[in-house]
Amino acid sequence: MANKETILTAEGLKKLEDELENLRSVRRQEVAERLKVAISYGDISENSEYDDAKSEQAFIEGRILELEQMIKTATIIDDAAGRKEGVVSLGSTVLLKDTETGEVETYTVVGTTEADPFNNRISNESPVGAAILGKEVHTVVVANTPAGELSYEILEVK
Repeated sequence: MANKETILTAEGLKKLEDELENLRSVRRQEVAERLKVAISYGDISENSEYDDAKSEQAFIEGRILELEQMIKTATIIDDAAGRKEGVVSLGSTVLLKDTETGEVETYTVVGTTEADPFNNRISNESPVGAAILGKEVHTVVVANTPAGELSYEILEVK
C-alpha cells in the first residue's frame, strides 16, 4: 500500500492522536477484560460474547494501525503560511453563493480525513472542494456532483 499523504489541520492531528491514545490505553484493556470474562464462561466455540469481543479487538487493532499510518504521513495545513489573500486553498473558510437559488453557505476546505459536510467542512477532493480550490473571490465555479451540476460564486475567502 502506498503511503498517501494525510492532510490535516493541527486540531485534526490532535484529534487523531487523542483517539489513538484512547484506543491503546483504554479500549484495548476493556476488550482484553471482555475476552477474559468470555473465556471464563467455558466452551469458546459457541460463545457469542467471545466472538463479539474478538471482532471488537480486530476492529480496534485495525483502527490503531490506520491511525498510526495517518499520523506518520500527516501534513499539517498552516492556517496562514503560503496562502494568497482572496484565493481558496486548504484550510480556507469560503462563503459560497448558489447561483441558482441564491442560498449562501460557509465551508472550510480540509483534507479528506477531517471532512464533515454536516459541519460545513468539505474535502479538497469533494466535487465542490476541488472546484473552488485555487479560485479567487467573485469567480463562478461549476461542480459536478452526484446531484448534478451546481454553480457557485465565491463571495469571500478567509
